[in-house]
Amino acid sequence: MLKRRVDSALSRTGLRALLLSLSLAGGGLSGAGLGFAFATDADFSGLFGPRADLSPADDARVKSVVIPTADFSRPEPFETMAGGAGSSNARINAAAFSHPSSAIPFPERQDFALGGALFSKLWVAAPSSTQASDGLGPLYNARACQSCHIRNGRGHPPEGAADHTSMLLRLARPARTAEERAAFERHAAPNFGDPTYGEQLQDLAAPGLSAEGEMQIRYVEQPVTLGDGTVVSLRRPSYSLGKLAYGPLDAETTLSPRVAPPMLGMGLIEAIPEADIAAHADPEDDDGDGISGRPAIVRDHRTDRLALGRFGAKAQSATVRDQVALAFSADLGLSTPDRPDPFCDCTLAEVDCRALPTGVQPRLGNSEAPDPVMELVTFYSQNLAVPVRRDVGDPIVLSGKAQFYAAGCPACHIPKYVTRRDAADKAQAFQLIWPYSDFLLHDMGEGLADGQVVGVAGGREWRTQPLWGIGLTRAVSGHTFFLHDGRARSLTEAILWHGGEAGAARDAFAALTRKDREALLAFLESL
Repeated sequence: MLKRRVDSALSRTGLRALLLSLSLAGGGLSGAGLGFAFATDADFSGLFGPRADLSPADDARVKSVVIPTADFSRPEPFETMAGGAGSSNARINAAAFSHPSSAIPFPERQDFALGGALFSKLWVAAPSSTQASDGLGPLYNARACQSCHIRNGRGHPPEGAADHTSMLLRLARPARTAEERAAFERHAAPNFGDPTYGEQLQDLAAPGLSAEGEMQIRYVEQPVTLGDGTVVSLRRPSYSLGKLAYGPLDAETTLSPRVAPPMLGMGLIEAIPEADIAAHADPEDDDGDGISGRPAIVRDHRTDRLALGRFGAKAQSATVRDQVALAFSADLGLSTPDRPDPFCDCTLAEVDCRALPTGVQPRLGNSEAPDPVMELVTFYSQNLAVPVRRDVGDPIVLSGKAQFYAAGCPACHIPKYVTRRDAADKAQAFQLIWPYSDFLLHDMGEGLADGQVVGVAGGREWRTQPLWGIGLTRAVSGHTFFLHDGRARSLTEAILWHGGEAGAARDAFAALTRKDREALLAFLESL
């Protein structure tokens, strides 16, 4: 399936024969991209032009390196270095996602450490004697970034005594006014929050203020029988709200659960050229393989230019800084230069919230988390290293890799890219990386649908989650809950929840023998 997509793309550019004859001769790091333009519709024609950061020789090398492998007898060159030259070779333990990129120069290690300290910092409500640390809320979901992204890893749904801190509910409704419709159509707003509760349900509040409410989850088990007779039980969640403090939810507001995603490799993802991501898009399924990924289009609020969304469950953010600013505002209730309202997600209907003091200190800046706070946390988030791969040459892992390819998984989980040579941070420049994602939006079927529109993403669409580091979830996070809402309790369950465009790959996995299925899972555990 993937080979057919790549062959189709290369034949359209007249490059296939050339690319097949190229090799990595000359050394150095290489990576992603077919380098041709793609437009989602006429309005975006030319938005994703070909790469302009490479010499002709480098361009040829890059294109040769990212051709999907057909040799599963041995590891590919540089496959161990999942995050390029910055990959972490530190001991595998709970801190595996917390190491700095090996590629950042020594003087910048101080900025990384400062950013990490701010990432872990516990904020307090205003007014406080610790004026550099107040401004939390008044409504919020956590007191620190680290509270959700525990050890920079994957969040979890509330299980047993665990709380909701690393899981939340996004709230959204359609545009209603001409002004809202115009903002949505120009990609300036991905959707609109509930009139009373805003864009996110905050289940914590400053002293003297009532939290908005609490998320309620109900699971129903449903058995699935695999081809060899093995029965796997999937749990289907349903979500509702309880203890609403400010009246009913709007009838058109949708609920979308999200667990905190792992933080590794974000700067490298940001450095992938837009053209190389868009090159994998096929919205009309022209090659007939059933995969029709679409690029997410967002408007960069700092430049007012259209950009490719690549972060977030529905690719609603174009940059790491955008994602950081969103988290500061919605999760912590802290204003930043990018989102300067100190009341953050407190709506006009929540009058008690907006009557409370804020943490803005004019002598420190015009927001509660001014630069350099934003800059340092962004730098930290950009430079968390991807751990090196394990067991890449193990025969079972190689067999599982072959099964992964045969099932068609790399049609969406694109294995490798080469980042921009002119990346803003030299630590991310011209690196061969292995994220296993196309960063596009895909219809994942009714089973995973949340019914929530986020920009160009529909209610059944999700961004392909990168797979690097997925095998270390238990070591870092202490659990094996997967997917956007943590419903899957294992990688097997996560795969079986795939539907829509991924239905054929799911069915191929379900049809495997136990031996081949376990080999594929061993490959995923090695990532």
